[in-house]
Parts: sequence; structure tokens; C-alpha cells
Amino acid sequence: MTARRDSGVVAMPGTGSDDDAVDVSVVIPVHNCRAYLDRCLTSALVQRVKKQIVVVDDGSTDGSGELLDLYAAYHPGIVKVVHIDGSGSAGRPRNVGIEHATGRYVFFCDADDYLGAEALERMVAVADANGSDIVLGKIVGHGRRAPVSMFQQSADRLELGDSTVYNSLSCFKLFRRELLERHRIRFGEGMLVGEDILFTVHAYCHAGPISVVADYDCYHLVSRPDGSSIMQQAGSRDPLAWLAMIKGPIELMARHVEPGPLRDHLLRRHFRLDVFTQLGTVFLESDDVRRKDIAREVAALCDEWYTPGVHERLNTIDRQRAGALDDIDRLVRLARIESATVRRRLTGLRWEGDRLVVTGAARLDGITRDDNLAVVLRARHDAAAELVLPAERKGGEFTVRVNVGALGSGIWDLRVAVEIEGVIRLGRLGADRDSGIARPQPRMIGGIVALPYFTRDNGNLSIDMGGHVVAVPGTARLIRTRWALGHRLLVDGEISVVGTTPSAAAIRRIVWRERRTGCESSDRVTALPGGGFAARPAVGRLAPGTWDAYLELDLGGPPARFRIETDAQTVAPPRRWWGPALLRSVRPYATSGKGRLSAVVRRLTAETLIRRIIR
Repeated sequence: MTARRDSGVVAMPGTGSDDDAVDVSVVIPVHNCRAYLDRCLTSALVQRVKKQIVVVDDGSTDGSGELLDLYAAYHPGIVKVVHIDGSGSAGRPRNVGIEHATGRYVFFCDADDYLGAEALERMVAVADANGSDIVLGKIVGHGRRAPVSMFQQSADRLELGDSTVYNSLSCFKLFRRELLERHRIRFGEGMLVGEDILFTVHAYCHAGPISVVADYDCYHLVSRPDGSSIMQQAGSRDPLAWLAMIKGPIELMARHVEPGPLRDHLLRRHFRLDVFTQLGTVFLESDDVRRKDIAREVAALCDEWYTPGVHERLNTIDRQRAGALDDIDRLVRLARIESATVRRRLTGLRWEGDRLVVTGAARLDGITRDDNLAVVLRARHDAAAELVLPAERKGGEFTVRVNVGALGSGIWDLRVAVEIEGVIRLGRLGADRDSGIARPQPRMIGGIVALPYFTRDNGNLSIDMGGHVVAVPGTARLIRTRWALGHRLLVDGEISVVGTTPSAAAIRRIVWRERRTGCESSDRVTALPGGGFAARPAVGRLAPGTWDAYLELDLGGPPARFRIETDAQTVAPPRRWWGPALLRSVRPYATSGKGRLSAVVRRLTAETLIRRIIR
């Protein structure tokens, strides 16, 4: 493959000061992508880093090459265009791009995708701060599936064995160029698919610190409406071709990682996402002869790489597949179970004492039998926290009684679990429900407020323990106020939460929040019997401004705040007094409308006061 011509001039770093060095070389392979180039190139040009954009035109015939030359002419020193004869895959143009890259880091971007405006700035900052060799920026899909497991939260320094970063083997990441050159890490060439898997596996094997930017949409993965991208073409995920391809990355990884827990962790990814996936929907769509061929290739990979450590790390259905590779009928049944839709319906929801009674119906579509049925409560932000409740069954319906007091603070999502032939299928519960089912009233259970609710996006049933996302209903109301020594405002009030009296330990403090600046000041509160409270806030010491009063409670989650309600008759009158050369004033008042306690605090010097009188 020979290069035909270059356009664009890039200033080479290394001959001047470090200030002249390029931070990132963005490598973009292009083959007949003219309709997408403006968006892609613009997203790269607006990045607030010192950049070089290397665009490799892989034999385009749709005018992409001419458009790229215009970009190079308008952005000399930034955009470099290399034209090569068509190679048929992205591996060759990406390798050419690496050879022309001069940046400290390299980022690979496809021509039909685009970058978030702050993507490279954020990733470079993380890499520089942590000495990272690879940075994964959050990927979002537009008509295409994007990886999610590794983007649950940002991380400065990760290792392969203690994270899910290896689940993402696409090349849409920030790589330290010195890493690529030192180990001669390159893409596979002449491959229809998988060239980036080979590259990324090799890079992971040599990488030191790996970082994740999960709090910003860095890379936008786009599906072409015309279906013309390689991954959208028929045959791009042919199961036999894929199984043949994946042998290379697995063997490459095994050459660098010795047998043991780390290798098993990495092999788990390949078996779960590359190997046993071929025994799913695509297996059902194949004829009998092809099914035998797929099972034979999977068995060959298992014979070489399937270890007890891999077995322990896989889910139930993949373990069963590994033991049924000589039973095509069993593999077909497993595939049908996996692909069947979990039909579930919520038919009832009510409190029974401190237990939430959930009734419904569930089955797998097209499958007439099941072995067991349960409801699973899983903590949204703690994958290890799970409560499994076997269902009582009567006819086609099930019933579970949730001991809400056994749930810890946090959001708990409810799923129905249907078990068939040892395979457990899960489905969120609540979106499909009988008409008339309303959200049950919140309850105080063991000092924690329990708030069952239906999620806003899909209408699924969840329980908020502690008021993390659902507002806690309650009222805090003043009974009387009066002034005391030290310009303190004595207040007596009463509090009710979800229709009951909270414990004395739950009442924490009064918080004053300045309306314009958001500054806060707090005072201790004394809890009284029967839901009463008393406090002596030093309102006279507040800075000038308008301050709104809240009562803060601990209800098992984040601090719950309630605006303190009052009326004009209950609020103490304004108070003025002279301090050192200052006239201070505090005017408590009930806001219009709902009547809530606020206070206006002012400070006037003698000079200001005289000026006002003269006016």
C-alpha cells in the first residue's frame, strides 16, 4: 500500500520548547464518509488542547478526499491529510495515521462519529495527573449500543484485574504514543472486523495506569442511516468468522499474561462477549449444519482456554452452555430461554404493616413452564447488595411480602426472576401494571423513611430508603416566636413526616440559607415530646441579606430539609439595635403564598443612615 500524496503541514514538536509540543494526535480513517466529515472534523478542531488531526483518506470516491484537502488548506499546522489506496478495512489507515502522529497521546476517532467539546481536554488532564497510559472516555450511542459497565464512575488509576475496563476493546480511547511505539502496537490489517480488538488487547497488556472519565460524554458513536458502515454490513458479525478472528486477540493476551486470576478475568470477557454470544440469537437463526459448526468452534476454544477460574466468573447460562456443547438440542433450548421476553405485570401494591405486599404475574414468552419465580431487590449503587424473595404462587399470580425494614439506605429496584432449566431471567417490574395501581404512601420504618415509587423514565417500581431521589413529604410549622437576649429569635414548632412524628434523634438543626449567595448558617435544635422542637437561632449575627429557614432531619438518607411554615401573627416583630457605629436590623416575616419563615438582615453605618434621612 503506497501513499499517494500528503496535504497540510504540521509543526513537529521536539525541536523547540515543551510549550510547542502537541498534546494529542487525533487519527481519523476515512472511506466515503463525506456526509459526516464536517461534524467529525469540527468536533476535533474545537478541542481545547494542542492538537494534530491526522486524517487518512482510504481510497474514497465520494469527494471525501477533496473536502479533506480543503480542511488542510484552511487549518495548516493542525490538519494533516494522507491519501492512500483503498485497503478495505480501518486497520491500514489507522496504522498510517500512527506513523504520522507527533502528539504525546493518540486518540482514534471514526469519521462518522464525533467528540464531545471537552473530551480531549478532560482526558489529557486525567492522563497527565496520573501518568496514565490509557484513558477511557465515556461513550454514548446514537442508534448503536455503547459499552456501559466501565463508565459507572470516573477513576484515576485502575488495573485490569480489578476493573471492567477490559470489557471495552474498541480503540476509541486516549493512548500514550510512547506506549504504542515502545511495544510496536498496531492494528490488524486486511481484517473486515476485529482489527481494533487486536490493537486494544495488546495495549492493555503493556499499559500501566488506566483512567476513566465517566462524568462527561466524550465519544459519540453514530449509526449511519444508510447502513453503510462496516459493522452494519451483512456478514460483519458472522459467528464462524468472529470465532476465527477472536483466536488472535486471545492468543496475544495469553502470550503476555501468565495463567492465574488475571488471565481468567480477561478470558471471562472473551468467553462472555465473544464466544458464548455466538450460541445466542445467531445460533437460533442458523440451520442444523451451521449450528454444529458453531458449537464445534466454541468447543475448540473451550478446550484450550476454558479454565475453572473462567467457569467461576461466568453467569449461569454460559456455564450451562460450556457443559452442553455436544448437545445441540440443549444449546437451542438455552438460546430460546435467553432470547425469550420476560412478560411481567404488576397487579397489586399495598402496605401490610411494615411489609410491602407486591402481587403480579410473570412468565417467559413462548415457554409454557418454569421452575421457580422470585422477586429480586437490588441496590442501584451497590451491585453486591441484593435481597431475593421467593414468591408465593396461586394460579398464574405471585405474591411477595417485602420486609422493607431489612433494606439499607439507598435506592432498591425490583425485578421479577423466572428460573427455567437452571437459567434465571430477570425483568424490571412495574412498567406494565393494572390500572388504578397508585404509589403507596411513604412510611417511617426503624427511623428510615421508605418511599415506594415508579421511576420517571420507564415507570418501574423502586423503593427509596431515606429520600435519596424522592422528596419526603412532611411539614415543619412554628407555634410561636419571640426575641431573647443576644438578639436570638426563640422559636417553638412542631414537625410531621409522612403523617407521623419523627424520633427525637432525627431532628438535627435549623439551617438559614441566604437567598442570593447560597451561604448557610445553622443552629442547634432541641427535640420535644410529640414532635415538637425548640431553637434559639442567633439571627442577629447573620450577614446582611434575605435568609430562608429550614428544619433539617436525618431520615436515613441525605439530610432532609423542610421549609419552616408560619404566618404573620406568629412571627416576632422586627428588631433594631446599635452596634459599634452600625445600626443593625432583623425583620422576620412570613413569605406570601405558602407562608414560610424568612428574615431580612441589614446593617447601616451612621453615615449611610444620615444620608438616607437627608434624602
